[in-house]
Amino acid sequence: MKKLVLVAVAIVAVSFASCGNKQADAEKAAADSIRISDSIAAVEKAAADAAAAAIDTVAVDSVTVVVAE
Repeated sequence: MKKLVLVAVAIVAVSFASCGNKQADAEKAAADSIRISDSIAAVEKAAADAAAAAIDTVAVDSVTVVVAE
């Protein structure tokens, strides 16, 4: 009988341990999601700034001044 009680206690302990803290996991997932979206936004902004700078450079380089005499 003691073995059955011990086995039952072990099963209950394992089941509680396997559940974990769902609230902490959800908060960590939300924080990771925010961090990742901020990183993506920063990379997209940097790419847009680089593209704008490249367009400005091309626009300046492609201007040809013709002087008529």
